[in-house]
Amino acid sequence: YGVVMTENIKIKRALLSVSDKSGLADLGKQLAAMGVALISTGGTAKALREAGLEVADISDVTNFPEMMDGRVKTLHPKVHGGLLARRDDAGHVASMEEHDIAGIDLVIVNLYPFAQTVAKGAERDEIIENIDIGGPSMVRSAAKNHDFVTIVTDPSDYDTLLTELQQNDGGTSLAFRKNMAAKAFAATASYDSMIAQWFGFADQGKMFPDTLPVTMSRPVELRYGENPHQSAALYLPDGPSASGIAQAEQLQGKALSYNNYNDADAALELVSEFRDGPPTVVIVKHANPCGVASADNILDAYKAALACDSVSAFGGIIAVNRPLDGPAAEAMTGIFTEVVCAPAANDEAKAIFAKKKNLRLLLTGELPDPARTGMGFKSIAGGFLLQSRDNGQIAQADLKCVTRRQPSAQEMTDCLFAWTVAKHVKSNAIVYAKDGATAGVGAGQMNRLESARIAAWKAKDAAEKAGWSEARTIGSAVASDAFFPFADGLLAAVEAGATAVIQPGGSIRDDEVIAAADEAGLAMLFTGMRHFRH
Repeated sequence: YGVVMTENIKIKRALLSVSDKSGLADLGKQLAAMGVALISTGGTAKALREAGLEVADISDVTNFPEMMDGRVKTLHPKVHGGLLARRDDAGHVASMEEHDIAGIDLVIVNLYPFAQTVAKGAERDEIIENIDIGGPSMVRSAAKNHDFVTIVTDPSDYDTLLTELQQNDGGTSLAFRKNMAAKAFAATASYDSMIAQWFGFADQGKMFPDTLPVTMSRPVELRYGENPHQSAALYLPDGPSASGIAQAEQLQGKALSYNNYNDADAALELVSEFRDGPPTVVIVKHANPCGVASADNILDAYKAALACDSVSAFGGIIAVNRPLDGPAAEAMTGIFTEVVCAPAANDEAKAIFAKKKNLRLLLTGELPDPARTGMGFKSIAGGFLLQSRDNGQIAQADLKCVTRRQPSAQEMTDCLFAWTVAKHVKSNAIVYAKDGATAGVGAGQMNRLESARIAAWKAKDAAEKAGWSEARTIGSAVASDAFFPFADGLLAAVEAGATAVIQPGGSIRDDEVIAAADEAGLAMLFTGMRHFRH
């Protein structure tokens, strides 16, 4: 020691202490073959010895036994002095010599499986015992002193480490050590974040803790954001998470864009509302459903969904709640479609989609639970808004009929269908539905009256294109995501031919709206729940 830092640092002594032992034996053998002295702890030392390797126990280094069921073993000056000492600092070198501290050049550490322990539903005591203390301390010490010490925390980097050692005559480059140090600090930040989240959400039951540490990992950088001049990437939350569009398997097609992910997520979230229902197809364009239908099979459901707005469906996203077969795939490839999401697809469907090279086919497996809990984030200038996800659902028993006329059985079914779809339409949202299919969708207008008019106009346009004698809004049910503040929006629905209405209620003018519904002979249901989506 006592030498000035160089670009390449020779690895003479390595400390290995890992929870995930994948690749450990092979790594240990190759390090030993390079003449690297191995130090280890507990189960890691046992695994290395079983692989026929000579290993020094950490207690041989510290001259102090492991204690308290292994809680205290590496928290010792002879470990952290060997990690933190700068080899080019005369004072540090003198302290090492005075206290008989040998330098440690390489640290291979991964941490106790805290997230996996929580995910399996372990009891609190077991979860607490899986909070690693010594591991993160060694990782941070080694990473801080990356000028002289190499830290590796991810088994997937073992091969990269060995290549680095081979290319640098048994040493590592400063660039490599910097890269590994960055990964190491990210690993401990993620680990502490998961622990803090568990204490805040699960252990303390706080929906909004005072501090919310969140860490995420980037599996892919995207071509661009919403627009070509914006940058974008996909990140996944560290630790256990619910499956969704981010975890879907892409079977074919070019890489997904930011807008593809956003639209496909909207489609999957809506079709998941029907995961226990009949075969259902959702078509989304610009994050809004332009057609939704349920039928006896996916092919018929697709045809009914497409009929609602075949113009908007061009270049859209399709999501289904059943495995795809050949006939459905053939129909879906009849127009330009960006993405198709399905739980699965048979070989015939895959072969048909394969003919469309740019179409992305995403297989999601089991659909997400629409009733699951979770949090949603929205960035604003200077901060973030955080809210629980909208998992509110309404059953028939929750509805209150406020008009003289009660809805028929079919109207009740159509009301609930329209209400489910409206939950996923950008506000102001109006949805007409008939016989298990959307008849018209009005989205994102600054007032509810215009949404009602646009939905009716689109239904009339669809009827003319299809050669139908009348628009499907005739005899339909209409859902509004929030209350009608005036009777004019409801009267627009009456004019479009709707015979039943479902809405939250709660306006100071409810009596006026109910009176207008009674005068028109409508049946109207109040949900008592609003579904704004912005």
